[in-house]
Amino acid sequence: MPLDPRAQRLLTMMAAAAKPARQRPSVEERRQSLAKLMQFARADLNRVTMKDGTLPGAASELRYRLYAPADQASEQLPGFVYFHGGGMVAGSIETHHHLTAALALATGCRLVSIDYRLAPEHPFPAAIEDAIAATAFAWRNAASLGIDATRLVIGGDSAGAALAAVVCQEAMQTEGVPIGAQCLICPVLDFADTSGSREAFAEGYLIDRTTLEADLADYLPEGADSADPRVSPLRAARLVGLPPAIIHTAEFDPMRDEGDAYARRLRAAGVPVAHVCHGGMIHNFHCMSALLPRAQAALAQIGEQVARMLGVPTN
Repeated sequence: MPLDPRAQRLLTMMAAAAKPARQRPSVEERRQSLAKLMQFARADLNRVTMKDGTLPGAASELRYRLYAPADQASEQLPGFVYFHGGGMVAGSIETHHHLTAALALATGCRLVSIDYRLAPEHPFPAAIEDAIAATAFAWRNAASLGIDATRLVIGGDSAGAALAAVVCQEAMQTEGVPIGAQCLICPVLDFADTSGSREAFAEGYLIDRTTLEADLADYLPEGADSADPRVSPLRAARLVGLPPAIIHTAEFDPMRDEGDAYARRLRAAGVPVAHVCHGGMIHNFHCMSALLPRAQAALAQIGEQVARMLGVPTN
């Protein structure tokens, strides 16, 4: 289907405000850009409870924010460990505050949003080590967090979805934390190759080739292999036994093809998959409820899919 008219207006405004010659963005520009974009996320914060805390990361303490639907705050709920997007160089529990609150409401889960370490200050594999540590923390401390450890979903958006995929693969390989489902929203899953969608939407579709290349250069230290499954989880040799997957991609997203390919590979490996490619949408559309009405519908659909996989009552 054609590009959504509201998404087209957003892209037109962004193009008008862009510099004449596209140059590699600095880390600070990347962080400011994502923070501005995330201002378009919406959630009814009066319907959620929130509590901040710290957990032991791989190298230092990490901040986390715990959300729950207010009308279920006193109950033990399924858990949702969430990793924000931002190319491994941007984003935080603050930028994604409204999105994670909305997801807690949509899924009926007690959601733990993780402030993992970012590159270039902390390059690969720091974020992965933190994601694995945070998942183990949520599982080990499920009772004190109010989480049902037998119903745990791991998820994220964009680069955060890559972290979620890696955590699930690691848990399968090590027989570690038992994960009930994985939720990958507009995932970035292959840094080692150029797909048809990456070529078709390399410029002018919210996130461009220059930014993706800058993120990867900041994230990967010299000598690191971009085909390493911990960097490009689509390239994992074995997917049999992974948790059931919820995967949402967008038609006009450069990363569409790798998300679609992961869904196909998971199905071929016998993994149950609920996969939706949102026609007319762009990368990060799910974070822009104030501009794109279909974002709210997508979050509601994710909530229904989590409910079916984990047995969570939705609100």
